[in-house]
Amino acid sequence: MTVGKSEKTSDVAASETSATASPHKTEADLRQERDEIREASSREDGLPAEGHESAGPDTETDPAVLAGEEDEADELEALRAENVQLRDESLRSYADAENARKRAQSEISNARRFALEGFASELLNVRDSLELAKSVDLDGAEGVVERVVEGLELTLKQLDSAFERFSVFEISPEVGDKLDPESHQAMTLAPSADVAPNHICQVIQKGYRLHDRLLRPARVIVAKAPEDED
Repeated sequence: MTVGKSEKTSDVAASETSATASPHKTEADLRQERDEIREASSREDGLPAEGHESAGPDTETDPAVLAGEEDEADELEALRAENVQLRDESLRSYADAENARKRAQSEISNARRFALEGFASELLNVRDSLELAKSVDLDGAEGVVERVVEGLELTLKQLDSAFERFSVFEISPEVGDKLDPESHQAMTLAPSADVAPNHICQVIQKGYRLHDRLLRPARVIVAKAPEDED
């Protein structure tokens, strides 16, 4: 083996050095020279010098390092699980919001389409009454006109009841009332000695209001001062 050969070479070199050494050298000097010769021989053969161990990889792992790695793995796994949970919650929240939006759109659409459903149902009774009045035979019967007028009055009451139920209010000014531009529409001016100027002297058509919103103003004729006669 190479190791045995190196040791023999070192011993021979050390013996020769000792033989040829000056008699004035001490034993410590001779020992130092032998160590240097052995170290040089070991470097030539590729072996580590005596007293020096090769620094190999540490095969044993520190328990504290292992514990730290396990803690990091557990923390990473917990973060992944939390991420999955948050993603699921986000998807569910988005789905709920989307369903709520679709339901709201559907309700708004239905409200627009069927907003007049109740009012239309009330008007059906009024139409039925008008149909009955139309079917009355006016020829050869006594008291027909009176019955027709009575039927019309009942029909108007049905219509007024439907208006009241749906907050449709009548605007019916009286002669002599002051003109209100927010509720009345002046169709023309007429000279009048009995009614003060800028006051209503005649009502052409009633107006109506839905809650606080004006549906149609009352159409009126407004009085003005009479012209001077020549």
